[in-house]
Amino acid sequence: MFQSVLRLATGAVLMSAALCASAAPATYKDFKLSGVLQEIPGPSARCASHFGGTILGFGTSPLVGKVTFLASDCIAPNGTSYTFSEGKFLITTMTGELIFANYSGQFVPTGEGTKFVFSGATFQVTGGTGRYARASGGGDMTGGEDMTTGQGTIQLSGRILAK
Repeated sequence: MFQSVLRLATGAVLMSAALCASAAPATYKDFKLSGVLQEIPGPSARCASHFGGTILGFGTSPLVGKVTFLASDCIAPNGTSYTFSEGKFLITTMTGELIFANYSGQFVPTGEGTKFVFSGATFQVTGGTGRYARASGGGDMTGGEDMTTGQGTIQLSGRILAK
């Protein structure tokens, strides 16, 4: 009986050590991304406002290199500004890995024609593929857009926890 308990305990210790050794420690890293975007606004059945935007773009990140991104959100007028919500962000790295994020915030006018800037905008990393499969984190989203052309810039600045 004693030998069975000893074998079980030894096996449990060895299995625990093997699991700990195989798991690479995950640490938060600074995550920044700067890019240019093109938004295409239009009807959206998924939005309560029935209006949304689809965003295409590309940029660079010191952490992951060159990226492309695709996003969509819901847009609702809010006085002289617009609220964007239920945003879904898909970032693709040069290695083909994906980073998923949610985002929301507001567009506020700059006073220069049809140029607007993001205000109170944030993003939350929700996962991805490859080394980002269990990624989490988030931060601030800044930038702006010309509402007439849909062209703009975007910067993400925050932290990400990944393998």
